[in-house]
Amino acid sequence: MKEKTSEKILEYIKKKGQASGNELTHHFNITSRAIRKQLSSMLEEGLIYKIGRPPKVFYLLAEDKIKKEKNTVDEKTKKVIDDNFLNITPSGERQEGFEGFISWCLKRKDPLEKTAKEYIETLKKYKPYKKDGLINGMYKLKGTFPDTSVNKLFYLDFYSIERFGKTKLGQLLLYAKQSQNRGLIKELVDQIRPQIAELIKKYKIDAVGFIPPTVKREIQLMRELERQLHLTTPKISLVKVKTPVIVPQKTLNKLEDRIENAKRTIVVDEIKKFKTILLIDDALGSGATINETAKKIKNQQVADTIIALSITGSFSGFEVISEV
Repeated sequence: MKEKTSEKILEYIKKKGQASGNELTHHFNITSRAIRKQLSSMLEEGLIYKIGRPPKVFYLLAEDKIKKEKNTVDEKTKKVIDDNFLNITPSGERQEGFEGFISWCLKRKDPLEKTAKEYIETLKKYKPYKKDGLINGMYKLKGTFPDTSVNKLFYLDFYSIERFGKTKLGQLLLYAKQSQNRGLIKELVDQIRPQIAELIKKYKIDAVGFIPPTVKREIQLMRELERQLHLTTPKISLVKVKTPVIVPQKTLNKLEDRIENAKRTIVVDEIKKFKTILLIDDALGSGATINETAKKIKNQQVADTIIALSITGSFSGFEVISEV
């Protein structure tokens, strides 16, 4: 009964554009207390908002507020949000661009114009780290390991940013991997292919290595990346050793445990010699896997120089990557 009444109230407000508490009380012929209870619940759920002060208070649909606010967001801001925003809801709905951002704000009950400005400012904070579409991740690797075997390390984007969560590339990576969705993997590959091609050209890469997956899946992201990228560059063989119990890196909270995991479970099965190798991983948290694999490659004299690329990386720490 309560839900039915609330739906009637919403329909009335939608039809009239706005309504006061007294107006609703008279229209539905129920007590003012019952109306206040309904309105309070709908305000809490973010379905409506109110304007004015007692005794002149009016209630409007939250969607109408967002529609009005749409006109106050400038076109430049809309364009940036269109290019950068992607959210995949818990139910699997894809919310993208400015319209997706509106839905995201509605669910969180955040004011659109103010939140849009804050989103732009947050993106600006991370922009200086990116040059020519790449983020130099060596600051993090050198800050974590006293001995680094990687000569250069790049991310294509950070995995997540504060308040707004996973970046567009972070969302694509997570759900392409977890859902084993070839369509999403193809979309991911299409986005990262130009930067990989540019790295191969710029650093005269003569071989590529893909970090092997740990968790068994029917569709392996790294195998699909290797297949769909269609690289003509030779590939070195990297093998993940089978152990009695599979322990993914993401489940380990201590750095020393991650180092041990990478050191004991990844084998470089390659006898050819190369000058410069591009080592590709999906997400870099601690950097242990990349660094230990690079160390083995150099110890076995498979390559002199190693350029590492992670699709996404954490800005600081490595806990945020634990879900990938």
